[in-house]
Amino acid sequence: MRVVLGVAGGIAAYKACSLLRLLSEAGHDVTVVPTAAALNFVGAPTWAALSGKPVHTDVWSDITEVPHVRIGQQADLVIVAPATADLLARAATGQADDLLTNVLLTARCPIVMAPAMHTEMWDHPATQANVATLSERGVHIVPPASGRLTGKDTGPGRLPEPEDLFAVCRRILAHGESADRGASAAVDAVAADTMPILEGRLRGQRIVVSAGGTREPLDPVRFLGNRSSGKQGYAVAAEAARRGADVTLVSTVGLPVPDGVTVVAVETAQEMRLAMLEAADQADVVVMAAAVADFRPEHYVEHKIKKSHDGAGDDSAPELRLVRNPDILAELVRHRGDAAGPVIVGFAAETGDDEGSVLDHGRAKLARKGCDVLVVNEVGPGVAFGQEDNTVHLLLQGSSRVVQAGPAPKAVIAAAIWDLVETLL
Repeated sequence: MRVVLGVAGGIAAYKACSLLRLLSEAGHDVTVVPTAAALNFVGAPTWAALSGKPVHTDVWSDITEVPHVRIGQQADLVIVAPATADLLARAATGQADDLLTNVLLTARCPIVMAPAMHTEMWDHPATQANVATLSERGVHIVPPASGRLTGKDTGPGRLPEPEDLFAVCRRILAHGESADRGASAAVDAVAADTMPILEGRLRGQRIVVSAGGTREPLDPVRFLGNRSSGKQGYAVAAEAARRGADVTLVSTVGLPVPDGVTVVAVETAQEMRLAMLEAADQADVVVMAAAVADFRPEHYVEHKIKKSHDGAGDDSAPELRLVRNPDILAELVRHRGDAAGPVIVGFAAETGDDEGSVLDHGRAKLARKGCDVLVVNEVGPGVAFGQEDNTVHLLLQGSSRVVQAGPAPKAVIAAAIWDLVETLL
């Protein structure tokens, strides 16, 4: 899809760089159209490098291409982030004094505006009147978030996170909305479905997510663990909260807690098992994104195990006997039984080998575990664990269907997971 990313002159312009990345990595052809003021915050070379296209602010560059008409006419979606009070005012009154306002007048595709400014400017009757005018014309307005603004100020006016804005764009593009923005009923229907921050398609759902790799202590200093950072589990929890769910996150890591998420801290597989079984009793969806250690030391040593210093040249190491940890995912499925319990989503980190491909191993695990959805991670050196991006295959119980997501940021992967799970609720 051809997406125009308009950027007005506000400090939140830096966030649009992340939104551009999300759109580009999702396969969209993105043209950035900043205002002249926006270039005071993020320069043209940055936009050109990230988009792979030249960047202009006026209607006179490449005049033979008639950009002030062509860009808007050819777009499938226009999003302006941030949309300042000045840009909202110019758009509401139909001004065409730069390339971006010309694009807004010539576009016949869906238009999204994400206002960002100080609270006093957002609350001013003039700004509210301009927002109402644009909304009446069919423009999708993503209300600003409340939080830290420039300097020490806090309040409504903060630009929503790029992942939230990307989710809005993705849903509008998926609906294939009519180019006729005058069809207000159709616009309203899409708008109601594209505000995950406010409306939330998971509102009223109780979600439990596990995240991180468990640590199995050997002595007061050492433990057995794995490479899981917990980032994907946190992204899954954050996306569920953005969609309005009541989210509990059972976590072994100390990442920043997403807004609207309650964290239960655990460390070992045994602790995670107890927390997950307790939380699952009241849940509508359970997501086992954690990397639970398969084994733990049979005995915990109360003191630090020391190397020998007897001078006899003994370089031997202590023998370590392991025992199996509980299979939490399988137990959650058994605990649910045949009752109308929660939808259960499992994760499997897999590599291909001589015995089968990643998908072969994933399908075998889905049948063995009995969960409703299995998210199969492709893992390896520099892949998945600890990275910002991920690639997964989503497998459904009783279906040959495979949904691939990625390579993409883990927030995008989380959105794909919830899009699939929502069809099962």
